[in-house]
Amino acid sequence: MRYRFVVHEHHASRLHFDFRLELEGVLKSWAVPKGPSMNPADKRLAVEVEDHALEYIDFEGIIPEGNYGAGAVVIWDEGEFELLETSEKKISFLLHGRILQGGFTLTKLKPKGKGVAKDWLLIKKSDEHASREWQLDLALTEEKQRQLVERIPHCETS
Repeated sequence: MRYRFVVHEHHASRLHFDFRLELEGVLKSWAVPKGPSMNPADKRLAVEVEDHALEYIDFEGIIPEGNYGAGAVVIWDEGEFELLETSEKKISFLLHGRILQGGFTLTKLKPKGKGVAKDWLLIKKSDEHASREWQLDLALTEEKQRQLVERIPHCETS
């Protein structure tokens, strides 16, 4: 069975990528500071954040200053995925996106001290889609920024 996924490029106080998988009727979400990678050698920190409603999958816009996550949000990649394995400590899946393709695994890290484990690693599997030379390109161009601002006339750019 295929489900939807999206990766939002989020220009908040710090640029990060919100990796979201449609699971259990919501978008399970992780903040990935350096963004996903198609290079299996890259082990990307993915911090689990609150689930989002499925309607958020298509969101692009500017979150106004003074609000949590203020800044531009654009869709960096989207598509479908096939769930291969899921447990408390590991989620494996095949992505069929415009950018991200092939096998990936999210592996939960052990918490430090008595805290709740929210840190995971997002790792590309070595397959025919993997690329050791892969470079991340940003989706928020000047033109895209203008389009977002035009949707929200009261918004100012800096």
